[in-house]
Amino acid sequence: MLSASASYSTKPKVFIVLPAFNEAENLKLLLPDLRATLLQQHLHFELVVVNDGSQDETELFIKSEMNKDSKITLLSHEKNQGLGATIRDGLEWAANHANPNDVIISLDADNSHSPKHMEQMVQAIQDGSELVIASRYQKGAQVVGVPLLRVLLSYGARFLFQVFFPMKNVRDYTCGYRAYRASLLKNGIAQYGKSFIDREGFEVMVDILLKLRRLNPKCTEVPLDLRYDQKQGVSKMRVLKTVKKSLVLVFTRKFRTI
Repeated sequence: MLSASASYSTKPKVFIVLPAFNEAENLKLLLPDLRATLLQQHLHFELVVVNDGSQDETELFIKSEMNKDSKITLLSHEKNQGLGATIRDGLEWAANHANPNDVIISLDADNSHSPKHMEQMVQAIQDGSELVIASRYQKGAQVVGVPLLRVLLSYGARFLFQVFFPMKNVRDYTCGYRAYRASLLKNGIAQYGKSFIDREGFEVMVDILLKLRRLNPKCTEVPLDLRYDQKQGVSKMRVLKTVKKSLVLVFTRKFRTI
């Protein structure tokens, strides 16, 4: 547990990256919970919301929240560009503003990822890990409301990636709820340049992991509470399209140097 009496100056700053497309209703639920959790955990933080050309009130809501809280930064795309460009802009912005030992956390803006895991994830970074994944495959994980087809496909993806791209202590290759030591992302950007995050869709999270794998980071997983029953609206993921792109990615990365 992080000491409540410790000075902010002795702790890393935590950058929370939220890629958002038409997530106004979910953000109205997530942001208060997120801020309350971070304050309760005595974490020094900044929220970075990347609005990917939303057509609902996402941008308006975030701007209204910025008037109340200076710890929120808004990045906006005029038109929808997809998760790849959105997570790229958020992670790169955070990496550029972070010190090497700061922590950068990405999670979904649809209220399906619980902020309560952040203290444990930040502590793991402080204890020496460079990458922490909130995993569906750790003891104590809870998955609620996820369609059976997606559950089965996620297990298939896990098997495939563990066979072709084994990483010590990593089981969940696709979950976007991760904490990175800022120096790891800085090194990834330095090594790969503009090609570090260059996938368009949901397969981008796997691609980031496969590229960081070449840097041999120390990885840890914590149990994830995945609550699809708490999200408002329909999923943005096109399952079959994502599966196809992920399979192409596997064979591309397996037989080509990245």
